Amino acid sequence: MINTGQVTKENVDRNAWLAVAEKIGQIAEAESREADQNGRFSPKVAEAILEGGINKLMRPKQYGGTFVDLRTFTDIVRTVAKHSVAASWLTNFYAVHDIWPSYLPPKGRDVVLGHNGLIADVVAPLGRAEKDGDGYRLFGQWNFASGVLWSDYVGLGSMIDITGEGPEYCIAVVSTSDPDVKIIENWDTLGLRSTGSNGIHVDGAYIPEHLLVPAKYLFEIGKPMGGDYDPEDPVYRMPFMQLFLVGFPATALGAMERLIGIFKERTEKRIRVFNGGTQEKNAAGSQRLLAEMNIQYRAAEGLLNRYIEILEEWQAEGKTVVGDEERAEIYSIRAQVARMAADMALKVILTLGGTSIFKGDPVELFTRDVIAFASHPTNLWEDAMSAYGRTQFGGPAHPVW
Repeated sequence: MINTGQVTKENVDRNAWLAVAEKIGQIAEAESREADQNGRFSPKVAEAILEGGINKLMRPKQYGGTFVDLRTFTDIVRTVAKHSVAASWLTNFYAVHDIWPSYLPPKGRDVVLGHNGLIADVVAPLGRAEKDGDGYRLFGQWNFASGVLWSDYVGLGSMIDITGEGPEYCIAVVSTSDPDVKIIENWDTLGLRSTGSNGIHVDGAYIPEHLLVPAKYLFEIGKPMGGDYDPEDPVYRMPFMQLFLVGFPATALGAMERLIGIFKERTEKRIRVFNGGTQEKNAAGSQRLLAEMNIQYRAAEGLLNRYIEILEEWQAEGKTVVGDEERAEIYSIRAQVARMAADMALKVILTLGGTSIFKGDPVELFTRDVIAFASHPTNLWEDAMSAYGRTQFGGPAHPVW
């Protein structure tokens, strides 16, 4: 909620950012049904994100970044999610996709972050590369490239031998205008359809050394290649992956808030013709469910607050590499909030029944989007909980999340 206390510069900035988020959400909601059918938003959503400066929220200040506090950032994501889970997905990703380029060598940072365009990525290491002079030729196909339709650059996970000692996990940067880079129109999914998260095929695109970053700089070293950065910049004071994914539980919370609101509004007006014309708002089952969902929402909110508090502590310390149990707790928080949102969506659509199953109905659309959201590997409940439990017995965390 917007702080309505003493007026400060921070409050004014916060209100301005939330107004941008509200505008993005309204644009997305207005075309949500058509975008779901088409498998993509119109360019208006990406344009609103770009014009509002959301894409610069996680960019280093050296490149025009306007880093806000984590609570404001997650509230921006939540605000959009109340209108559209898919638009929140893009809003979050277009901001955090500026984090990994911050670890490129200085020349690469100048190229990728030295413009005001949008960036996509697929970090799964699916590509291969061949040495070509001072650079490499990249080959492979990647799916799930969220935001690629409106992006200028894409970071692609690849296994590349850069030391002569064998391939290692890297992120290579390609331009979407490169003739060796093709977008594959294969996005036909259960949910999050409006994100247009199509595939990308690369057939020998040239990757100069400055557009290549070994993943160890992100996960193990915690500092960018080549120096020349401000260690006091917030982007460089938290572990990459945990900062990169902070918007995920915020998206879930925004969806939960909207679902609760719809359920309450429809239940208040609902007459059960097969139950003797009774008013559903007087039914104990619906009353209990509304109460349960509100409590679940507050519990999920508490988990997000825990996530933010941990990141804030690490930011104060400048802690960019963390231990297995610390990573596992963060992963379990994301997964738990995603599962709570998915469970809530199913309860809402099952309880409201026939009034919510028509194609394009907000409940039907939110339910499909939330299920797809919860299926993302960074939200998988079984993986997260087993990893967190394992670390508490001295075992390893998940290798990535």
